[in-house]
Amino acid sequence: MKIVVAGGDGFCGWPTALYLSKQGHEVAIVDNLVRRKYDEELRSNSVTPIYSLEERVAKWKEKTGKEIQTYIGDLNHYDFLAEVFRQTEPDAFVHFAEQRSAPYSMIDREHAVYTQQNNVIGNLNVLFAIKEFAPSCHLIKLGTMGEYGTPNIDIEEGYIEIEHKGRKDKLPFPKQPGSFYHLSKVHDSHNIMLACKIWGIRATDLNQGVVYGLHTEETKLDPVLANRFDYDGVFGTALNRFLIQAATGHDITVYGSGGQTRGFLNITDTIRCVEIAAENPADAGEFRVFNQFTESFSVKELAEKVQKVSREQGLDPKITSIENPRVEAEEHYYNAVNTRLRDLGLEPNLLTDDVLRGILETAIEHKDRVIKENVLPTVTWR
Repeated sequence: MKIVVAGGDGFCGWPTALYLSKQGHEVAIVDNLVRRKYDEELRSNSVTPIYSLEERVAKWKEKTGKEIQTYIGDLNHYDFLAEVFRQTEPDAFVHFAEQRSAPYSMIDREHAVYTQQNNVIGNLNVLFAIKEFAPSCHLIKLGTMGEYGTPNIDIEEGYIEIEHKGRKDKLPFPKQPGSFYHLSKVHDSHNIMLACKIWGIRATDLNQGVVYGLHTEETKLDPVLANRFDYDGVFGTALNRFLIQAATGHDITVYGSGGQTRGFLNITDTIRCVEIAAENPADAGEFRVFNQFTESFSVKELAEKVQKVSREQGLDPKITSIENPRVEAEEHYYNAVNTRLRDLGLEPNLLTDDVLRGILETAIEHKDRVIKENVLPTVTWR
């Protein structure tokens, strides 16, 4: 297939583009390189050194003989996006190109407005471009499990059957996002659903859990192909922060009681889920939702897992609690359905000690690159 990976310079997009290219698809990356600019703004970095996109795709061609086209520009600029569609004529459009950090969206008014403008308008432009230039193109959109929040009932995959006053209907599952970033994803889902209904677009919304892991078979081919390892209080996930804290001799800091529970998946499963969606496209007019995670853990459970593996490596981090900068339930019910991707062939890679050990070893190898004052949170929801 001809597949565009928007956001293909980022943590999820880069290994996805490599994997799809390796599988024989004709891959093009669209990216405005803004993720690199966020690092400059926040005076932060990736623990792993990241080469330029030009160097990355050149190294991929050198190693595999396969070429990945690159288009540097912004989805919010419709003329640019239209030209991408004219030149690539995609069968699938994988949309990772959004500001992905909840804390970044909560810094202040400007960052909240930017997040919603960038994400919602960019996604709207993609929908219009599909309608205008590639009506049969399958939109594979990265959503988030964070759209659902933490309801006191089981979380279904996108839809729920409701009986009300003697009548039944299948409706979108209620959304309770916890940040302006998560809210932008809810807006995206609503806009995609409408576009499918009125224009017959085919779309799959991948409501992804928290992604962990670092290396894939493709990124391990050469240091130039390495993936990002974010650890700061804005873009770093809890698991990444814990591993960095262990590697640098810092306490593992849990927000509040640590009972916050979320769905998780390995980066290799993220890639496989995209492939599954591409190989099994939604029908014309269908807005399909997959809950994309493989396991659920509380923050405290993650901290304990990192502590265990760290001790086996000769480290001895303590687990401490700090004030939660977020407004969220710290103890809650969490049970989400995730059967549709498994039914289509996903074989999960689970969060084993070996996986954690591999990430920790990378953290130790590059610990001199860690800017320690960036690890603890500086953004508060309040």
